[in-house]
Amino acid sequence: MNSTLLPLPATLAQSLPDDAARATLIGRLWQPGIGPTLVLVSQGHLHDVSPLAATSSQLLNLEQPAQALQAALQAGRLPRLGSLAEVLANSDESSRDASRPWLLAPCDLQAVKASGVTFVASLLERVIEEQARGDATRADAIRHELSSILGDKLSGIVPGSPEAEQVKQVLIARGAWSQYLEVGIGPDAEIFTKAPVLSAVGSGADVGIHPKSAWNNPEPEVVLAVNAQGHIVGAALGNDVNLRDFEGRSALLLGKAKDNNGSCAIGPFIRLFDAHFGIDEVRNCELTLKVDGPDGFALRGSSSMAKISRDPRDIVAQVIGPNHQYPDGVMLFLGTMFAPSQDRHGPGQGFTHVVGDVVTVSAPALGRLVNRVRHSDQVAPWTFGLTALMLNLAGRQLLSTAKP
Repeated sequence: MNSTLLPLPATLAQSLPDDAARATLIGRLWQPGIGPTLVLVSQGHLHDVSPLAATSSQLLNLEQPAQALQAALQAGRLPRLGSLAEVLANSDESSRDASRPWLLAPCDLQAVKASGVTFVASLLERVIEEQARGDATRADAIRHELSSILGDKLSGIVPGSPEAEQVKQVLIARGAWSQYLEVGIGPDAEIFTKAPVLSAVGSGADVGIHPKSAWNNPEPEVVLAVNAQGHIVGAALGNDVNLRDFEGRSALLLGKAKDNNGSCAIGPFIRLFDAHFGIDEVRNCELTLKVDGPDGFALRGSSSMAKISRDPRDIVAQVIGPNHQYPDGVMLFLGTMFAPSQDRHGPGQGFTHVVGDVVTVSAPALGRLVNRVRHSDQVAPWTFGLTALMLNLAGRQLLSTAKP
């Protein structure tokens, strides 16, 4: 292991929510010689959920997944697989023992979607990227210029409302309108595909930034677990790794800015909705971002879901419904209000990652998602896709035997 790399195990050991004893947490485990296994966290142990559901998607499509899990656990149907602490300690990709289990992203067959420009703070940063044409050295001057034009015009505006339309017309007249303002305060949310099915990485894995990117950042977000009926059934933490220079050059490069090897991290677990956790707790989540660099650089920030411009249920309704179905469900990134601008390499140049950064996204109700940054061409290649999963499940006779 590179001697400059910062260790992850201490942080990984603190992965659980503050009230973990009463939380219903599901994840996925890679078992060497067996393959991916859906697991339930219970009292410091991991239990095999395969007798109930072969995939995360299948479990979340049950009518009441949290209750079904607890009933199956109490009936002794979910075999114990091992210690959570041991799995977390082995999930650091830089020091992993490949003969022992480690965590994967907790989703599998679900589509991975994201909503952008859902917070006023990140809305302004998207406009800055557009105006700077991907040049980080111009960002600070543009930030001050836009602040003088926009002032507090966007504060408290409900997207798609008559008041939002009035602000739009004022900004058009002043030459300050942008495509990002359109999705930020207009009636239609920005919804895009963040990553291919099965490509998301879990806690402890390396996340990737494109080697040609010189201006990029983490995006700490809440990720909703939505079933095929469009019902929100749980939530996780996510890091929507983003290349600001690529997207700033052209919005048509969004796919390249957002979807690279290892650029989507979700985890450590999906917390299912139950009597102790639901949509109101999601609406009030307080997210914290930490970036610790191998150069001694430290970045700290926070993001409050209470400041989101669109209600989570409204965003879900724009993703899945009569116009678009997802039979395997959706993992939906809700966006972030945190766009780091702290200078790292010189005055006015703002923040960008360096290889070796350790990124921690945390929330009291959802735990901690921890990843190390590398270039996407140096991250472990993605090789286990849909065909591999189907063959694996068929070989384990799980495609037809898992019953609620």
